[in-house]
Amino acid sequence: MTMRRDGMPGGRFSRRRALRLAGGGLTLAVLTAGAAGCRADGSDGGGSGGSEPAGGGKPAGGGAGEDGQAPEPLWTKTTSAQTYGDNDELVAAADVVIASGAPLVALDAASGKEQWSLEDGATPGAPMLLGRGTLYLASAAYDGTVTGYDPASGKQTWRSHLGKEYRQPRPIAVDDDQVYVIAEILEADGSSRTNVIAALDSGTGRVAWKEQRDFGTEQNGIHAHAEGRHLVYTDFKRNLTVRDTATGKQVWTHKTAKTNYGFFAVYKDLVIVPQGPKLLAFGLADGSAKWSVETAESYVAFKEPAVLDDVLYVVDSSRTMRALDPRTGEEIWQSTALADAKLTVPRQYVKLGDVLYAATDLDERGGVIAMDAKTGAVRWTFNDRTGDYHAWLVATDGKRVFALHGKRLHALPV
Repeated sequence: MTMRRDGMPGGRFSRRRALRLAGGGLTLAVLTAGAAGCRADGSDGGGSGGSEPAGGGKPAGGGAGEDGQAPEPLWTKTTSAQTYGDNDELVAAADVVIASGAPLVALDAASGKEQWSLEDGATPGAPMLLGRGTLYLASAAYDGTVTGYDPASGKQTWRSHLGKEYRQPRPIAVDDDQVYVIAEILEADGSSRTNVIAALDSGTGRVAWKEQRDFGTEQNGIHAHAEGRHLVYTDFKRNLTVRDTATGKQVWTHKTAKTNYGFFAVYKDLVIVPQGPKLLAFGLADGSAKWSVETAESYVAFKEPAVLDDVLYVVDSSRTMRALDPRTGEEIWQSTALADAKLTVPRQYVKLGDVLYAATDLDERGGVIAMDAKTGAVRWTFNDRTGDYHAWLVATDGKRVFALHGKRLHALPV
């Protein structure tokens, strides 16, 4: 039997990967998934339905149950979620948790009870971004606006309109002063062949600057992060680009030979990008190479990285997990616990206390994996056993951990 580089059986294309590659705003046919029984109040019975021991022995902390079993959820709810596997489709803030969907519903983080709902919710595939206590959304009415809401109450607190000559502006990044959006530039006949990137003042909603991107670039598949004077983003054309947040002018761009579907990490003045068997760090100011790390074998590729509490976490396709110093690339620890437990490769991480919670793209041998942040040891794996084809997503509000799988949202104890 052939094996994929992520250690799972070959011969099957990941539908979750296809959804993520499709990018924001594209309407995809809904695939049939396994259904779970629901009570009339929207809660789901049966607890976790598939908590698994992993890693051997009884772990300490991390909400672990008896003998290494994953904990039973605090609550589970069926939601209106419509997700495509991007990290910004599940957010937690102001004591609520919100999954991207229509209607857009905020649930109480402690109880799972509905706090507010917006009938015209998030645009499918568009990020939900949090900044300065505001939740920024692309308009689901497709009226050219970007709107900000108080996540605690659902009340609109901010609104901006890029201009009638642009279509479907959607936020891609936010900082303390501006909301960064990308939109199609409309031609006279209503078609679009180019797009614009712009900054909107997060106080007034006015356009701070806008720059037309090169012909042939796409508005879908953008992953972006704003850090100080630099806005860094990747796209499906395998470009890594940095712009000045004050003027919008391009500072530098690199063509990336390989891609991990656009995900990267930013730490202070560095952007860290997986490129097949290499993990590369570039200076945000000038694009110069700062450090690199390589896997042991050329056919083993680095996956999505994350910097949490000043530590860079990254796994490779052989399921070797590394913790690195993001300033230098020096190794803090390395673990084969994921491979030893025959778990699939994680793609998203949050950290709470001394536990790293990792969500996987694939459901089989995956779900949410709790790992010791200081050693990489696997404490437990949580899976709801629905067999849903959607990627797992994970979020934290600093007090709880939330896991979304398809339309089922779980609150996990910590």
